[in-house]
Amino acid sequence: MNLTEQMSELAQQAKRASRLLTRISTDDKNACLHAMGDALVENTATIQEANVKDIDTGREMGLSQAMLDRLLLNDDRIAGMATGLREVAGLPDPVGRILDERERPNGLVLRKISTPIGVIVIIYESRPNVTADAAGLCFKSSNATILRGGKEALNSNQTIAQLMVEAGCNTSADFPKQSIQVVPITDRAAIPELLAQTESVDLCIPRGGEGLIQAVTKCSQVPVIKHYKGICSVYINEAADSEMALQIAVNSKTHRPGVCNAMETLLIDEAIATSLLPQMAKTMRKYNVELRGDEKAQAILGDGCKAAVAKDWDTEYLDLICAVRLVNGLDEAIDHINEHGSGHTDTIVTDDAPSAARFQNEIDSSTVFWNASTRFTDGGQFGMGAEIGISTDKIGARGPMGLAELTSYKWLGTGDGLIRE
Repeated sequence: MNLTEQMSELAQQAKRASRLLTRISTDDKNACLHAMGDALVENTATIQEANVKDIDTGREMGLSQAMLDRLLLNDDRIAGMATGLREVAGLPDPVGRILDERERPNGLVLRKISTPIGVIVIIYESRPNVTADAAGLCFKSSNATILRGGKEALNSNQTIAQLMVEAGCNTSADFPKQSIQVVPITDRAAIPELLAQTESVDLCIPRGGEGLIQAVTKCSQVPVIKHYKGICSVYINEAADSEMALQIAVNSKTHRPGVCNAMETLLIDEAIATSLLPQMAKTMRKYNVELRGDEKAQAILGDGCKAAVAKDWDTEYLDLICAVRLVNGLDEAIDHINEHGSGHTDTIVTDDAPSAARFQNEIDSSTVFWNASTRFTDGGQFGMGAEIGISTDKIGARGPMGLAELTSYKWLGTGDGLIRE
């Protein structure tokens, strides 16, 4: 078979499996997830044998030590994958929820219920633990999944998926083996071919760097939910408590600077900048944060602040670097964020409720906080359990994507011989 035929067959198998998944009960799904977690732990040596091959491939490819670390599956990481699957088993089933219910004057009874999306393609880089996380979430929401990781992780991904499928088949007679599949070839041309299968594939979710997401979005013929970059801002309003402002800004920047919900831009009201900014810079220096400020910030900090350039306001550093701008009040802060932000997460620090209300209403981001760190944009912190990503889209899922965001809905209508006059 040529590449087009291979991807067509893969997608069609997933489509058939997605229809069979609608028959599997919640209890059976949960039992399968527990069995999958057990299988990963019991076969740690098998997974690590495959992972060693991938580490060797990664070295041959010249991957950095940081990327090789992301690729590594040690005992703790495999145990973590198993724990994640068991936690998903403990979450409520997102399928079959009644979202709306009404009876019309003619006696027609309508119910809007949550349903699986169908076939979801997950495209991701390096970290093979995503294979278990994504497959587990899709299975719990009764979706078939096709997984496409980086070529450096192919052996690990295939082994993890195979163990999960075997555990599912051994646990439930209703488990369709094609409900979890890994694209078996590393040719990049496979991605546009797979994402051209519009009759079989319902959704694509890319997880990775900006380049990957842009490439997938450009080539896909099926809907894509983007987990885009996080240019997150903290705005310290003139009515902010200074100690609270320091704590929130420092936590937002330094807690984990390499993740998408870390602060990249700090906005401070000019009215309080003279007193607050030197304290902020002193505290940030303790964490080795490099500040890049506008002219007003530089005038206050002098040598303690590098000069910001235009691209700093639009950059996701994922590092201990922070752009600093002084603003003339709430309006200017809102304008800056809506122009330069990425629609991910933004925070206002203030004791003034009307200012907070305006900020939360007018900032066009998936999550807008008042007096809380940007680091809280996370499925676990939101009480969703595991998440498959953080969407910056507006249509469909937005913000942390848990199980509920992996469902669609349909209307069920019941009549008593009703006909429309």
